[in-house]
Amino acid sequence: MRIILSTRNRSKVDQIKALLNDPRLSLHSLDEMNILGDCIEDGLTLKENAIKKALFAWNQIKTWVIADDTGLFINALGGAPGIHAARWAGANASTEDTMHFTLDKLKNVAPPLRTATFTTVAAIISPGGNVQTFQGSVQGSFLIHPRTQCQPNMPYSAIFVPDGQEKVWAEMTVEEENRISHRGKAFRQLRVFLTNARET
Repeated sequence: MRIILSTRNRSKVDQIKALLNDPRLSLHSLDEMNILGDCIEDGLTLKENAIKKALFAWNQIKTWVIADDTGLFINALGGAPGIHAARWAGANASTEDTMHFTLDKLKNVAPPLRTATFTTVAAIISPGGNVQTFQGSVQGSFLIHPRTQCQPNMPYSAIFVPDGQEKVWAEMTVEEENRISHRGKAFRQLRVFLTNARET
């Protein structure tokens, strides 16, 4: 089964490939499939944007396509940045710029109140155009200072500690992160759907 992962984010590709690890699946990113252009993520919800990203690739190659969208909801900031987590510090901000922008927003927030929720919605489109979505969330809190370097294109990975854990995302192996993360929870549901789709 050939599946396109509708993303150019290398860290995300590695995580999804690990989550969907199955020799019967042939997983390819947009770059690997030479799909040009970018999806306009102007949806009002994570679900809308995940579907938009999946449709972007599906409209070019009518095969199985997977995409996801992740939001960050910081309690002390009224739920900001919400669905705009990837572009909160500006469209041209680097990974490190976004990390420091976030820490600056939280500079007057005491550690017990630096809580937040990450939510991922994963969308899958069949070759025939049927759409399914799956959601996962994880709660945790932000450190005052980064503990390590960020993962590529993952600006919160050096400063966010999930509840019940001692490591930030960037200190975890892919396997450790996938076991507890918002993306892991969403994609495990999607994997069950794919297994059933292959068997029917």
